[in-house]
Amino acid sequence: MGHNVTQKLIAAHLVSGRMTPGEEIALRIDQTLTQDATGTLVMLELEALGLDRARTEVSVQYVDHNLLQTDSKNAEDHDFLRSACQRFGLWYSKPGNGVSHPTHMQRFGRPGTTLVGSDSHTPAAGSLGMLAIGLGGIEVARAIAGEPIFLRMPEVWGVRLTGTLPAWVSAKDVILRMLRTHGVSGGVNRIIEYHGPGLAQLTAMDRHVIANMGAELGATTTVFPADDQVRTFLRAERREADFVELLADPDAGYDVTDEIDLSTVEPLIALPSSPGNVVPVREVAGREVQQVVIGSSANPGLRDFAVAAAIVAGRQTHPRVSFDVNPSSRQILQDLTKMGATFALIAAGARLHQSGCMGCIGMGQAPANGRNSLRTVPRNFPGRSGTREDSVYLCSPETAAAAALTGQITDPRDLPRLLGIPDPDVALPAESSVNTAMLEPPSLNGERIELVKGHNIASLPDFTALPDRIEAPVALKVGDDVSTDEILPAGARVLPYRSNIPKLAEFTFTQLDESYPRRALATKDSSGHIVVGGANYGQGSSREHAAITPRYLGVRTILAVSFTRIHWQNLANFGVLALEFTDRADYDLIEPDDVLLLEDVRHAISHGTEVMVRNVTRDQTYATRHRLSDRQVAMLLAGGLIPWLRDQQPTPAT
Repeated sequence: MGHNVTQKLIAAHLVSGRMTPGEEIALRIDQTLTQDATGTLVMLELEALGLDRARTEVSVQYVDHNLLQTDSKNAEDHDFLRSACQRFGLWYSKPGNGVSHPTHMQRFGRPGTTLVGSDSHTPAAGSLGMLAIGLGGIEVARAIAGEPIFLRMPEVWGVRLTGTLPAWVSAKDVILRMLRTHGVSGGVNRIIEYHGPGLAQLTAMDRHVIANMGAELGATTTVFPADDQVRTFLRAERREADFVELLADPDAGYDVTDEIDLSTVEPLIALPSSPGNVVPVREVAGREVQQVVIGSSANPGLRDFAVAAAIVAGRQTHPRVSFDVNPSSRQILQDLTKMGATFALIAAGARLHQSGCMGCIGMGQAPANGRNSLRTVPRNFPGRSGTREDSVYLCSPETAAAAALTGQITDPRDLPRLLGIPDPDVALPAESSVNTAMLEPPSLNGERIELVKGHNIASLPDFTALPDRIEAPVALKVGDDVSTDEILPAGARVLPYRSNIPKLAEFTFTQLDESYPRRALATKDSSGHIVVGGANYGQGSSREHAAITPRYLGVRTILAVSFTRIHWQNLANFGVLALEFTDRADYDLIEPDDVLLLEDVRHAISHGTEVMVRNVTRDQTYATRHRLSDRQVAMLLAGGLIPWLRDQQPTPAT
């Protein structure tokens, strides 16, 4: 049997292990990307690792999240990141140049290569025929240092596309269809590979939309072939020489199969407050809307903005609606302006913001409490917008623009009848406005560069080895699908402290329990504490801060029904033992403040997968299991990845 695209990419980069689902494999990495919300820690980790120079083909640091400079903290972090890029040999994308994912796709993405990034939406680059995976920052730091990355070989989920998308329906509706069918954990331990005749109509940027939000399915990554659509995209970016055809063999097979007839896809919308809570737009039409936001890495292409401009052109948005537009890159803003689309948006009442993530990460554009906000962003977890009592819907640019005009959720297919607007037929330029002015290449003399550290940049805390006996209270019990945004919030109030772990820790779990940081810190120097979680614990952002700050506050063990891949890896990287209940019913038996006892922990995880947990308060015993490889066990015993790496360094000769 032939190989699919995923298997070809993995086989070409396989360092160790076999391509058998569930087996740990190691992959050589060609490219990395980091963004400022996570990259500051990566740069501190590079310093801790003693890196002299990046050992990848390309590594790029983007400043796209923390763009609001309401005080000195973000500006100082930008200075630090720029100096770190010069020191370690990375490209530096200046503030305002663009969101990492579309910008990387435009300037650096190359078919047939591997990419890891400290952002969970890194898989967007799979649109170019790349194997692109989101990881915690410390693992990206290791990749920059030339080390392979480790993961368990996923199943390959082949999704065959047929047919053609109808009018008023676009790529966002395709991925929302996937989420409606399979939910936010349907892709766990899988790589999604799209194939079939329906691909011919999906541009590279359409594929970016679908690959980006594969992360919301819990997938390891999403892969598309490198075909004529990818060649066309690279030609428009003046990089056709980087094109390499990469197709599945005619007799390729898949571990799991699925099929979507694109002609049956309709406008869809994810209701508050989960990307998996998807219904047809018609079912909720008429709900009042106060805000519409277009942009983000989930809908970053020129077409996504141009189609919204075509819909609102010559009209005024509803007087109640704040119509916010975040261009995803400076280059796309230039193209929009050349097309006249920027003027159409502004004339219709749009508020034009700087190129960056902005409202998607809660960095400005926070909606009013309880008022409906329609957004083309990838996530609508509670409070992610910057408003605790938010009501955020996820939708396509067509659905968003329709609501901007009518002031209520509107099926865009009704616009011809309601407002006489024809199906927008947007003609895009054959060549992009290539702009590299805000990309700084790596310095040639990095060893001479001093890192610029402002007062808000603190060194990483030292974490001690895993004890053999853990007896600690349950400081917090949470339900299913808890996201990293709920473990550690994003937004303008929190993210400026991303390089200051002691301060950042003060916000841990405050979305769910404002008293947690105070109560947890009280356990730090004594017994520590335990957190109990439901299924799909840690979904969402890859930010490793959501593992570091609970660890800083004294958590030693998290018991959950199941974990998402990236957060599970982050917990191990920072010395937190992640255990899953063998019997889900045991989750229901534990209450907050129960004291749990784990004995002979080091021996248990070193000699098997089962760990028994004793509930001292209730005189009960629960069977739990870990999924750690031998490598991860050794790392956890040492207290995490950094102390483990330090232990492996040879002792200097005397």
